[in-house]
Amino acid sequence: MELRIIGGKAGPAANAVRTLTVDDETAGQRLDNVLLRVLKGVPKTHVYRVIRSGEVRVNSGRAHADTRVAAGDLIRVPPMRVAERRADAVPQAPPREFPVLFEDEYLLAIAKPAGVAVHGGSSVSSGVIEQLRRARPQARYLELVHRLDKETSGVLLLARKRSALVALQDQFRARDTGKVYAALVFGAWPRNVKVIDLALHKTLDAAGERHVRVVSPAHEDGRRSITLVRVVQAYADCTLLEVTLKTGRTHQIRVHLAHSGHPIVGDAKYGDFARNKAFAREHHFTRMFLHARQLSFDHPASGQRLTLEAPLPPECATLLRG
Repeated sequence: MELRIIGGKAGPAANAVRTLTVDDETAGQRLDNVLLRVLKGVPKTHVYRVIRSGEVRVNSGRAHADTRVAAGDLIRVPPMRVAERRADAVPQAPPREFPVLFEDEYLLAIAKPAGVAVHGGSSVSSGVIEQLRRARPQARYLELVHRLDKETSGVLLLARKRSALVALQDQFRARDTGKVYAALVFGAWPRNVKVIDLALHKTLDAAGERHVRVVSPAHEDGRRSITLVRVVQAYADCTLLEVTLKTGRTHQIRVHLAHSGHPIVGDAKYGDFARNKAFAREHHFTRMFLHARQLSFDHPASGQRLTLEAPLPPECATLLRG
């Protein structure tokens, strides 16, 4: 990705206002991701703070972290100092390949393991996208199509061409994709509860950390969110669910299930801390049991409907067998 600087001073000591023009390859990406890549050396918390404060402008208007930029957009970047990179600094992103579920000239689909962020930030030096780019230096284009939480495993889709990225992100926004998850929750899920239709409201704290809560449908910032739930298997103290997303809100599954009284096993943010600790001690299982099992979408070039599946990771499969 490269942004063309129209005004201001570029470089490590960028103490003047800069105006950046979004190029074709950057179009369709989130504002926060664009700035985090351009402003290397600036703490992630500071990037989110200047976005929230309105100091960052897109075409002279206020914008949010999740605003999608378009080709030709002008991004106003306030003065900020970027840390110098030492010439002998060790690269932060180690090269790493991940299990490939599908690959052609347009797409790359991998099975993301739990515990790996999809991209680097202030709390992690590198994520899937940085590690893949270093493992594939010959790749001319490689961008995330969507996200998975750090502790969620499963199907993760990347684009190898800008045209594929735009087409796929259009499908995600139009809800033309099919997303199915496996979730192990505490307690006995009532079999008659098959649809969760609750509005969600997302906020960002000072560190840029997302927090989501259920709100009234009348809440001005609430967004209707629909989750379909099917019981797969009941256990002594847990239930394995198949969860289908009809909307794709941040942390939707985790918040919907926790609000219903059945938090996901191992969910450190929205779950039950005491039960997680006791479960980990008894079963030697320390991750969150949420797995993106299946993803369906139309191929951006051929239009053929593809359904990709990622098998349960060994630690999850072993837990269920035990």
